[in-house]
Amino acid sequence: MSGTLILASTTSYDAVPTILYVILLVSGGLIIGSFLNVCIYRLPRRQSLITPQSHCTACGHHLKWFENVPVIGYTLLGGRCRMCGESISAIYPLVEVITSALFLLSYWQIGWQPLLLSRLIFMGAMVVLFVIDLQHRILPNEITLPGAVVGIVFSMFLPPVWFDSVVGVVGGWTLLLLIRKVYYLVRGEEGLGVGDVKMLAMIGAFLGFDLMLLTLFLASFIGSLVGISLMITKKGNIRDALPFGTFLAVGGVTSGLIGESVLGWYWSFYF
Repeated sequence: MSGTLILASTTSYDAVPTILYVILLVSGGLIIGSFLNVCIYRLPRRQSLITPQSHCTACGHHLKWFENVPVIGYTLLGGRCRMCGESISAIYPLVEVITSALFLLSYWQIGWQPLLLSRLIFMGAMVVLFVIDLQHRILPNEITLPGAVVGIVFSMFLPPVWFDSVVGVVGGWTLLLLIRKVYYLVRGEEGLGVGDVKMLAMIGAFLGFDLMLLTLFLASFIGSLVGISLMITKKGNIRDALPFGTFLAVGGVTSGLIGESVLGWYWSFYF
């Protein structure tokens, strides 16, 4: 009986910080997601991320504090501006919820350790790049270039080791740039943008060479499936598929969450 009581007591004690971590990550993810929405809207338009304060893009109405509360504010407003009644894109709460979910998944995969901070920054960058490339077909240097530097800095103290991070940057840049050049020589047209090259280099900085390669494979595989499905349904062709940066983002998120397990499973067939 005493052993059972001790076990229950220990389990309850361990559950307390876990619950606090979950609450912190969920709420923090929603708040960070709200800021990511600012980045998504303003970066492609070359606007300041600091000023002016959040406002309706239709009438300029400055949002009150309660209108800015992630998800709740959107719900209370019924998805419309309180002043002019203009519809507010569902992308805003969706980004907040997805960011929060990715934060939580990263915690469950890694645990509460210093590496988690690196992964959360990486996940936030992937969300921003995914949506901006989807909406505008651009990948802002303001995210990819500083992101590569941040990834290398983290690697000096955390996995992957700095050498693997640098190789990931150089390898990602060189590999995708080479593919871009070959595609142009064969087809006589641009198949990939320089932004895609910079994005893969940034992914290499955060995840290292092996997971960068996995990201590229997943992105290419998913992109091919989408392109083929468009042709089968006669709704377009591979050129009409989503921009490649969106697939890189999906591949990067997947590699960041379960990449090590996938690689371990793959190498188990050979060793």
